[in-house]
Amino acid sequence: MAKDKYKALWLSHSSISDFLNCPRLYYLKNVYKDPKTGHKITVMKPPLALGLIVHKIIEEVSKKPTDQRLKVPLKKYLEESWPKVSGKKGGFKNQTQENEYKERGLKMLKNIEENPGPIINKAIKLKSEDGLPYYWFSEKDNIILCGKIDWIEYLEKTNSIHIIDFKTGKNEESSGSLQLPIYLLLATNLQKRKVEKASYWYLNSSKKPAEVKLPKLDMAHDQITNVAKRIKLGRQINYFKCPKGGCFACKDLEKVLNGEAEYIGVSGYNQDTYILNEK
Repeated sequence: MAKDKYKALWLSHSSISDFLNCPRLYYLKNVYKDPKTGHKITVMKPPLALGLIVHKIIEEVSKKPTDQRLKVPLKKYLEESWPKVSGKKGGFKNQTQENEYKERGLKMLKNIEENPGPIINKAIKLKSEDGLPYYWFSEKDNIILCGKIDWIEYLEKTNSIHIIDFKTGKNEESSGSLQLPIYLLLATNLQKRKVEKASYWYLNSSKKPAEVKLPKLDMAHDQITNVAKRIKLGRQINYFKCPKGGCFACKDLEKVLNGEAEYIGVSGYNQDTYILNEK
């Protein structure tokens, strides 16, 4: 099959996680479009709003020269960005809840300032098109693997790289997560240096990144191939059924379809954004 990125199946850590959590969730987040607007749909909640803002600030910092990254207090970035998620836009029930989440964001950014570690070291960016790194995972099957890695530290002594993913939630990443296999494949195929190590930085609770064992490259490829084929088959036969007939993973988006949510607006990713109605 000839390569055609517009007809290809695009996969990322997020979409693959959706499918593994619940095929119906995958469909509602990654396939379904509102027939009236032509947009995909999403539900905004406070943890998501906080994560979006903190990751956006980290991305902005990463673009600056090493000696300029922390010259501007990160609190200033937060104050400038917060209005984008304030009130209903961030899914906050009230001002008290919003203040609690904003304070959590400030504490995470303060943690970075007080323990900058890799933040003040050299970093690299993966080559990308329109800001999204991707490569042809399988030309034969017309599958593309894409995604943004939060931070790639350049290790000058070994001319290698260190993949770092920032976590803003309270839970640790599952040992069975495919995030690192996906990031390993992206970093290997989109730049020439060896991936020496990878870490998660739990900004709520840790002063430095916690290194985790890297998967083997061939094993990572096999893992993603397996789930990619399942997703492709699901799209071919249009079968994405919740195995439980409705579960925790897909219930919120089902509520949107059932008219049990309030429309907030269009997100920066061109999604129709909703918040769930309070009972």
